Amino acid sequence: MSSNNASYEALPVDEPLLTLPEVAERLDVVVTKVMDLVNEHRLIAVRRDGVRYIPEAFLSTKKESTNRFIPGVIALLADGGFSDEEILKFLFTEDDTLPGRPIDALHGHLAREVMRRAQAMAF
Repeated sequence: MSSNNASYEALPVDEPLLTLPEVAERLDVVVTKVMDLVNEHRLIAVRRDGVRYIPEAFLSTKKESTNRFIPGVIALLADGGFSDEEILKFLFTEDDTLPGRPIDALHGHLAREVMRRAQAMAF
């Protein structure tokens, strides 16, 4: 189960982050809806200096929504026993076999490959 407070150190130091109110504004929803997404473990928030942030890469680049694959990858890995920090490290660490980072591949034609890998890792 998620503590909803993943370690900020699980992400690259230069990773763009948004506060929960900024995510709500981008998604055109109330901030409590973003909090629900975190509490339902559909998104992972990191805490820095007492403030919760969502990686901007969790949002879709094409419309006002979250990337459609993110909740599935989180669920697959969490069900496989991965902590939020381990999930973030998987998503945001370069993988030469993709090539690139899984989080970036989720925004392109390699999204299904990332899902397949997450499923294999979880079992």
